[in-house]
Amino acid sequence: MESFIRSCFLAALLLALINSANAFDYGDALEKSLLFFEAQRSGKLPAHQGVKWRGNSGLRDGFLQGVDLVGGYYDSGDHVKFGLPMAFATTMLSWSCVEFGKEMASANQLQHALDAIKWGTDYFIKAHPQPNLLWGQVGDGDSDHYCWERAEDMTTPRTAYKITPENPGSDLAAETAAAMAAASMAFREYDSKYSQLLLLHAKQLFSFADTFRGRYDDSITVAREYYPSSSGYSDELLWAAAWLFRATKEERYLKYVVDNAVSLGGTGWAVREFSWDNKYAGLQVLLSKILMDGECGSYASILKQYQAKAEYFLCACMQKNNGYNVAMTPGGLLYVDRWNNMQYVSSAAFLLATYSGYLSASNAQLKCPEAEIPPQEILHFAQSQADYILGKNPKSMSYLVGYGSKYPVHIHHRGASIPSKTVLPSPVGCMEGFEKWYNLNNGNPNVIPGALVGGPDQKDEFRDQRGNYEQTEPSLASNAPLIGLFAKLKTLSSDAGAVKEYNTPVPDSEKSPVEFLHSITGSWTSGGRGYYRHKVIVKNASGKPIKKLNLGFENLTGSLWGLTPTKEKNAYELPPWIKVLPPGSDCSFVYVQGGPQAKISVLGYQY
Repeated sequence: MESFIRSCFLAALLLALINSANAFDYGDALEKSLLFFEAQRSGKLPAHQGVKWRGNSGLRDGFLQGVDLVGGYYDSGDHVKFGLPMAFATTMLSWSCVEFGKEMASANQLQHALDAIKWGTDYFIKAHPQPNLLWGQVGDGDSDHYCWERAEDMTTPRTAYKITPENPGSDLAAETAAAMAAASMAFREYDSKYSQLLLLHAKQLFSFADTFRGRYDDSITVAREYYPSSSGYSDELLWAAAWLFRATKEERYLKYVVDNAVSLGGTGWAVREFSWDNKYAGLQVLLSKILMDGECGSYASILKQYQAKAEYFLCACMQKNNGYNVAMTPGGLLYVDRWNNMQYVSSAAFLLATYSGYLSASNAQLKCPEAEIPPQEILHFAQSQADYILGKNPKSMSYLVGYGSKYPVHIHHRGASIPSKTVLPSPVGCMEGFEKWYNLNNGNPNVIPGALVGGPDQKDEFRDQRGNYEQTEPSLASNAPLIGLFAKLKTLSSDAGAVKEYNTPVPDSEKSPVEFLHSITGSWTSGGRGYYRHKVIVKNASGKPIKKLNLGFENLTGSLWGLTPTKEKNAYELPPWIKVLPPGSDCSFVYVQGGPQAKISVLGYQY
């Protein structure tokens, strides 16, 4: 018996050591993933730009066509602004905030996520100057790929391409509508005026897409080789309508997805991928939430058909779909395609994490042909994909650049592979970049934090070579789903939100009674340093009246208004005129400082 107990103890200790070794800092991964979007910015960069080796670029985009198209994002390792994947990435960033905004706020990353969304939506507003006109691309892949140069040195043509009623692009217009509708939800609590503007554009773009139908790559033919609309535009029309219903609650949009469920393939297509091109799985998951929330009225029977197709996709990922599963590598990674496979992994893991939350809220399970799977098991599978990305794989390598001690250093990215303008001020010519930097065996001089590379092949093999763009090139569409995924996973290991009864310890598992909603409402430069006006809304989420709310601050370096300091260092309480914070109510305060926002926690309170 003593030997058996000792063996059990050693086994438990070994398991604990393995779990400890495999623990990942999802908060750090989240922060770095958002920095990737800063590295991809086109246009005039803000004073608080975090990726310092980047500079202003593309400052005359659209000018030859008489339109201001400065801004937006470069797509991947090149400098083309492709509208379809950029819009999809913006939709996914916004969905991340809609579903996991609280988790992002607790990680102090919500404002950065909103900034990433706004960099995209500000550009889309410029690109949509008329209801039935949308500029869908700046630059072209052929001429861009002929050169290897920094964005700041660009010498390639910056021709802009548009869709119109005569040359339609329903997929592009509808995806941009989805992005604007989802973003309007993300901004609703922080900037209602901007949210309404986004919703206006979303409605116009959807009408444009639905009224004048056609594939965008038949109108913008230079996109066809790089981002062809292989799935057509039916999925985007349904996807946009679903997002507009979530954003507006207007029945006409729900009726649209129901009336067109068969003709546009929403209840017919059972798929095993979710991507910038094929939106069916995301659409089906999105509509499943509407069904489970009881918002479907008389449309329940059709939405159940959508849900059945959503669960086909999820069961295929979970390897419980009666043999019709998504392929997996020996190391446990979902595998769809040899070219940038990680884009399918990140998007699938996001849907799995999201749907697990829907099931938990409904006290339901995923019903697969081979098993009924509880929500927590689904989330753990999504976590396994994230962990593979971060280093739990046969190569023991992080495929998220800058995360961990071992990650790809020869990624296929022009700006990362050539020293920045501050180090090498003279321009790097088109062919000079190939001669001096592309073929250089050394690692990239600039780390592009948070870039998710294409990843390993079906046998978990990976070659870290700049010319191996199928495996080493990052993209907007790959990175965007990671934001919500990492925010959700951070809650699995985080003790954020643990509070104390006023001066009395309580269990760490007790939920924080308030939510903090951060935003930046102003910025300026003084003495060469950037300063920001931070606004924080404190909302009572407990369902009970709160008294004597005591807040603690970390990294607060400036002045604060709207709270009263206590005798404790870095601690504040509500002002005297707020005796009680009723359930669902909120109050706000502001502070000004340079650098990142302060970290706020609940030190104590009374009911």
